[in-house]
Amino acid sequence: MTVVVRGYRPEDAEGTWEAYFRAIRDTASKDYSPEQVAAWAPETVDLVQWNERRSAAHTFVATIEGRVAGFSDVTDDGLLDMLFVHSDAGGSGVARALVGAVVAKARELGLAQLRTHASRTAMPAFKRFGFEVERANPDNWIRGENLPNYDMCLKLD
Repeated sequence: MTVVVRGYRPEDAEGTWEAYFRAIRDTASKDYSPEQVAAWAPETVDLVQWNERRSAAHTFVATIEGRVAGFSDVTDDGLLDMLFVHSDAGGSGVARALVGAVVAKARELGLAQLRTHASRTAMPAFKRFGFEVERANPDNWIRGENLPNYDMCLKLD
């Protein structure tokens, strides 16, 4: 399987939402309660708003055999806000390829570092990619549910 990373397009809205939903419902559910998971990944989404959010950042999409396998993004101020891999594509190098694209974009933007708010599930992967935990966030709330996460940082050379 070859992972192809490219820029986000509006027609990727549904595929990226599906990757987000499956990453949380299938993968992150091992680290969070059913109530936390339901708040984080509700059953429905407004795809117009989802597309607007993806389009507002520098968003990258990873595909395998033409199908969206994951996505990630970076804002102009260096926040890697999203990194989600479809549960069917876990362990296939999708996250590493996406982070590579984000790091390259951050360097192109002249950023000295990347920051992220990593879930319990994603934190070990971010560590493997060179990010360091700056602090735990025990009071991270989403739609009325507490979802602890971690502030992490990657210094860019």
